[in-house]
Amino acid sequence: MSITVRYFAAVREQLGPSETLSCADTAAHTVGELRQWLIGRSPAHAAALDLGKGLRTACNQTLCNADQAVQDGDEVAFFPPVTGG
Repeated sequence: MSITVRYFAAVREQLGPSETLSCADTAAHTVGELRQWLIGRSPAHAAALDLGKGLRTACNQTLCNADQAVQDGDEVAFFPPVTGG
């Protein structure tokens, strides 16, 4: 399984634009599990993706909740509740 994780706004400033994870990297089955796994990946991920930050999430460019299932080839995005353009 391969999942592309994209970051926007302040999250992007902390972690960079994106990263690709393979099934060897994580066994996450939902967006919430993926976020939890990423938080444990490094101190930078923990700070940027902290559960108290109220980040919004999208799967394949559609807003979603933490219980959204992730599958091979999905793109998951994390961004602040308000972003500018």
